[in-house]
Amino acid sequence: MRNYAEIPSLKCLQVFEHIARAGNVVRAAEALGISASAASHQLATLEKSLECQLFERHAAGVKLTARGEAYLEIIGVHLQGLIQATAEMKAAGRVNKIHIHSSPTFGYLWLLPRIQSFQQQYPGTEVTLACSYEDVDFGRGEVDIAIRHGFPSWEGFDIRSVRNERILPMASPEYLAHAPVSAPEDLISRRLIYSENTLLRWPEWFRAHNIAQPAQPWLFRFDRSYMSLEAAAMGHGVVLESELLAEKFLRQGTLVRILPEQFSHTISAHHLVMPLGYRSRPKLQNFLGWFEENLASAGTINSPVLTGSSGSQTTSVSPS
Repeated sequence: MRNYAEIPSLKCLQVFEHIARAGNVVRAAEALGISASAASHQLATLEKSLECQLFERHAAGVKLTARGEAYLEIIGVHLQGLIQATAEMKAAGRVNKIHIHSSPTFGYLWLLPRIQSFQQQYPGTEVTLACSYEDVDFGRGEVDIAIRHGFPSWEGFDIRSVRNERILPMASPEYLAHAPVSAPEDLISRRLIYSENTLLRWPEWFRAHNIAQPAQPWLFRFDRSYMSLEAAAMGHGVVLESELLAEKFLRQGTLVRILPEQFSHTISAHHLVMPLGYRSRPKLQNFLGWFEENLASAGTINSPVLTGSSGSQTTSVSPS
């Protein structure tokens, strides 16, 4: 018979794991939605129960002791097993439901116009699309897959990266009619729209092509790519943005490519992220297959493709 009385409370173990990952009691408490004093109390309770010190306390935070590291390695596997089993039970009851979490611009400009075709291909599938830059917690068993923007620095996940995405200068025909661009140096004196969240921004682009930085300030700065693209389509200036995200504007002719291909840059800015093992689920196999088919027909010069990587298991992914 199992002696459950010897097992610390799940809350204590949760707090311990979060503090160990964060290296800081305050940050761990914020992530858990509790006060720092409550987190410290839970940790003290756990250490008293185990009759050992799990952390060394420092002014800058906390550091696991050798026994703390050993304990984290052991319980981490079992906590993940509980999370995975719970998620699987929840998922079993909603086989025809898929919950997608996306970065806002990709969700709005690329995914939303196409999502109906996914439902047509897989009738009866209920799609939930949530768009934000907030952390994604797969441990709750609600989100099936996340589409993240940034550098793929999320350890412990199955990651399928979009390759061959290109960043390039674009502008509206109306803007170019009164401010033509015949050479890259012309951009020094043009109105440039600054996208703050692209992986390649105007200063890096000018340096890459050995062109002097513009002396004038950026007249428009946006923290969302869809706003930068809309501003350029309205004739407000030249934007340096993703060709994949700009596909609708390029197809409609409200934006055009203004320089030869050698002045574009290939990046991997978007990534499909899911916990290890999720990809074998039929609904995710369906979604990934549909996603790749739509990338291949994106209408860009070099069609983007998906490639993958994976690592050891964790349960939450943060925005870049």
